[in-house]
Amino acid sequence: MAEFLTAALGFILVMVALGLVPILRGPGDADRMMAAQLIGTGGIAALLLLGTVTGVPAAIDVALTLALLATFASIAFVKKGRAHLETDEATSGEDR
Repeated sequence: MAEFLTAALGFILVMVALGLVPILRGPGDADRMMAAQLIGTGGIAALLLLGTVTGVPAAIDVALTLALLATFASIAFVKKGRAHLETDEATSGEDR
Protein backbone atom coordinates (compact mmCIF):
# COMPACT_ATOMS: atom_id res chain seq x y z
CA MET A 1 0.00 0.00 0.00
CA ALA A 2 2.87 2.38 0.74
CA GLU A 3 4.18 1.95 -2.82
CA PHE A 4 0.82 2.96 -4.26
CA LEU A 5 0.60 6.02 -2.03
CA THR A 6 4.16 7.00 -2.95
CA ALA A 7 3.31 6.66 -6.67
CA ALA A 8 0.20 8.79 -6.14
CA LEU A 9 2.37 11.36 -4.35
CA GLY A 10 4.76 11.47 -7.30
CA PHE A 11 1.88 11.86 -9.76
CA ILE A 12 0.40 14.73 -7.76
CA LEU A 13 3.77 16.49 -7.59
CA VAL A 14 4.17 16.21 -11.38
CA MET A 15 0.69 17.67 -11.90
CA VAL A 16 1.46 20.50 -9.47
CA ALA A 17 4.64 21.27 -11.42
CA LEU A 18 2.61 21.40 -14.64
CA GLY A 19 0.21 23.76 -12.90
CA LEU A 20 2.95 26.37 -12.69
CA VAL A 21 2.56 27.11 -16.42
CA PRO A 22 -0.81 28.92 -16.11
CA ILE A 23 0.53 31.02 -13.25
CA LEU A 24 3.39 32.27 -15.35
CA ARG A 25 1.42 32.68 -18.57
CA GLY A 26 -2.14 33.30 -17.38
CA PRO A 27 -3.98 36.03 -19.23
CA GLY A 28 -5.64 37.51 -16.15
CA ASP A 29 -5.45 37.76 -12.41
CA ALA A 30 -8.40 35.42 -11.90
CA ASP A 31 -6.74 32.73 -14.02
CA ARG A 32 -3.56 33.04 -12.03
CA MET A 33 -5.46 32.88 -8.74
CA MET A 34 -7.29 29.73 -9.84
CA ALA A 35 -3.99 28.13 -10.87
CA ALA A 36 -2.47 29.07 -7.51
CA GLN A 37 -5.46 27.51 -5.74
CA LEU A 38 -5.00 24.35 -7.82
CA ILE A 39 -1.34 24.18 -6.88
CA GLY A 40 -2.24 24.73 -3.23
CA THR A 41 -4.76 21.92 -3.35
CA GLY A 42 -2.19 19.63 -4.93
CA GLY A 43 0.36 20.59 -2.31
CA ILE A 44 -2.11 19.84 0.46
CA ALA A 45 -2.87 16.44 -1.08
CA ALA A 46 0.85 15.73 -1.39
CA LEU A 47 1.46 16.63 2.25
CA LEU A 48 -1.44 14.45 3.39
CA LEU A 49 -0.09 11.50 1.40
CA LEU A 50 3.43 12.14 2.67
CA GLY A 51 2.22 12.24 6.26
CA THR A 52 0.30 9.00 5.75
CA VAL A 53 3.18 7.15 4.05
CA THR A 54 5.87 8.25 6.51
CA GLY A 55 3.69 8.25 9.61
CA VAL A 56 4.60 11.85 10.46
CA PRO A 57 1.52 13.55 11.93
CA ALA A 58 3.15 16.99 11.66
CA ALA A 59 2.84 16.84 7.85
CA ILE A 60 -0.91 16.40 8.21
CA ASP A 61 -1.06 19.40 10.57
CA VAL A 62 0.87 21.52 8.06
CA ALA A 63 -1.49 20.43 5.27
CA LEU A 64 -4.54 21.44 7.27
CA THR A 65 -2.95 24.79 8.13
CA LEU A 66 -2.24 25.43 4.44
CA ALA A 67 -5.86 24.60 3.61
CA LEU A 68 -7.01 27.21 6.10
CA LEU A 69 -4.60 29.82 4.71
CA ALA A 70 -5.75 29.08 1.14
CA THR A 71 -9.31 29.89 2.18
CA PHE A 72 -8.23 33.28 3.50
CA ALA A 73 -6.25 33.95 0.32
CA SER A 74 -9.34 33.31 -1.80
CA ILE A 75 -11.46 35.59 0.35
CA ALA A 76 -8.86 38.37 0.16
CA PHE A 77 -8.67 38.03 -3.64
CA VAL A 78 -12.44 38.28 -4.02
CA LYS A 79 -12.66 41.28 -1.67
CA LYS A 80 -9.91 43.07 -3.57
CA GLY A 81 -11.66 42.43 -6.88
CA ARG A 82 -14.99 43.56 -5.48
CA ALA A 83 -13.49 46.81 -4.15
CA HIS A 84 -11.86 47.38 -7.52
CA LEU A 85 -15.21 46.89 -9.28
CA GLU A 86 -16.97 49.29 -6.92
CA THR A 87 -14.27 51.90 -7.57
CA ASP A 88 -14.69 51.47 -11.33
CA GLU A 89 -18.47 51.81 -11.05
CA ALA A 90 -18.17 54.99 -8.98
CA THR A 91 -15.73 56.47 -11.49
CA SER A 92 -17.90 55.60 -14.49
CA GLY A 93 -20.96 57.06 -12.72
CA GLU A 94 -19.20 60.41 -12.32
CA ASP A 95 -18.38 60.52 -16.03
CA ARG A 96 -22.06 60.43 -17.03
